[in-house]
Amino acid sequence: MTKVAVIGSNMVDLIAYTNRMPKEGETLEAPSFQMGCGGKGANQAVACAKLGTEVIMVSKVGDDLFADNTITNFEQHGIDTAFVSKISGVSSGVAPIFVNPSSQNSILIIKGANEYLKPDDIDKASVKLKDADLIVLQLEIPLDTVYHAIEFANKHDIQVLLNPAPAVPGLDIEYACRCDYFVPNETELEILVNKPVNTIDEIREAAKVLLDKGLQNVIVTMGARGSLWLSKTGDERLIEPVPVKAIDTSGAGDAFIGCFSHFLVQTGNTEKALKYASAYAAISVTGKGTQSSYPNVAEFNEFAATYVTN
Repeated sequence: MTKVAVIGSNMVDLIAYTNRMPKEGETLEAPSFQMGCGGKGANQAVACAKLGTEVIMVSKVGDDLFADNTITNFEQHGIDTAFVSKISGVSSGVAPIFVNPSSQNSILIIKGANEYLKPDDIDKASVKLKDADLIVLQLEIPLDTVYHAIEFANKHDIQVLLNPAPAVPGLDIEYACRCDYFVPNETELEILVNKPVNTIDEIREAAKVLLDKGLQNVIVTMGARGSLWLSKTGDERLIEPVPVKAIDTSGAGDAFIGCFSHFLVQTGNTEKALKYASAYAAISVTGKGTQSSYPNVAEFNEFAATYVTN
C-alpha cells in the first residue's frame, strides 16, 4: 500500500555560496556552486522515501534538459513516478539559491512546469492516491490544485498535511481548516496572520489565531529554536532543537516535513514524529545542498540514537 502521496512541486536547485550578496549593478565572484534536485514537494518526497516509506509523487516537469534528470532522481529514491509528467514547450521549475557565510539562504523560484499541475492530474492519479495514508501539499503549485487535493483527501478519509510555503496571503482558510496538519515556518505564519513572530510567545499567539479560525493542528517550524505544536484539543508542545553546526539550511524545512510524514504514518504519534523530524532537519543542515544533505535510514538511526528521547 502506498503510504505517503506528495502532490506538489519539483525544482532544479542552483546554489551559489557567497561571501556577501552583490549590490545593484555589482558583479561578485562566489567561492562555490552546486546544482541539485529540489523543490518543496520533491524534497519532502525524497526525505520521506529515504527513511523507508513508500511514496508516490504527482508533479510536472518541462521538456528541457532538467526533466529526465528530475524523474530519474525520483526513481533512484524509490519514488513512484507514474504521475510525474512532462509539459511540452515549458521549462522545468528552477530555484536559484544564495547561501551566505552564516549558512542562511535567500531563494528565488521560477515555477515553470509546476504551474501546469492541474486538478485533473489528481483525478488521473486517483486509484493510487486512494491508497495513501497521508497526502502532503505545498503552495508552489496552483491553489485550485491544492484545494482539489484537499477535497479529494476529505472525500476518501485520507489525512492531509499542508505546508503553506511560499506563504500566500490569499490562501482560503476554510480549505486550510480541512487539513489535519498545517505546517508553516515563523515567517510564513507572520504573513498569514499579520502578527509579529519575534519570540516564541509571539509565535504561540500567532498560531492561536489560526486555531481560533478552526485549524486542527498547527506546527510552526522555527529553525534553531525548534518547533511548536498547538492543537485544537489543547495539546501544546515545544520541541527543542538539536544543536549542530549549520553549514547550509537550504531544504531544512522540507526535511522536517518529510521525516514528520514518515513517522506519522508509521507510528500515528504526532509528538514522536515531531521529535524525529527536528533531529532529521538538524542533521540536514550539516551538509551542503537540499536532498543531497538528507540522511538515509542507517545514517539517521545512528544520529537519532544520540539525540532523540521518547
